[in-house]
Amino acid sequence: MEWQMRAIRGATTVAENSVEAIRDSVTELLDELEQRNKLQPEDMISVTFSVTKDLDAIFPAAIARSRPLWDSVAMLDVQQMHVEGSLPRCIRFLIHANLPTSTPIRHVYLRHAAKLRPDWSLPQTLQTSQQVVETKV
Repeated sequence: MEWQMRAIRGATTVAENSVEAIRDSVTELLDELEQRNKLQPEDMISVTFSVTKDLDAIFPAAIARSRPLWDSVAMLDVQQMHVEGSLPRCIRFLIHANLPTSTPIRHVYLRHAAKLRPDWSLPQTLQTSQQVVETKV
């Protein structure tokens, strides 16, 4: 089986800037990521979380590190660039993982963040150098 480094994107929104609300949204997002992609923490190389400037109650990486086996994944939290009129209270991630080239990637956009990538709500075909890989949200 051939493996390669792959990238998975995702995002969600939070009802309010509180530890509890952020924890609920990040947990839901990461649960969906693992379920849809059959992803194991030991396959992950790194995770970058970005948050909009209106979220500062807790770091998403701190929430992720409390998950089983996630404490050994390299993680970084950054503030998303502010663009006037952009989606408020939004948490995004970019995960790099070693996965089989035949594995479909399913990007995860939840809650109000689903409107960020409506094109990923339908099946897509991505061309790789070796084969065609289908992705679905």
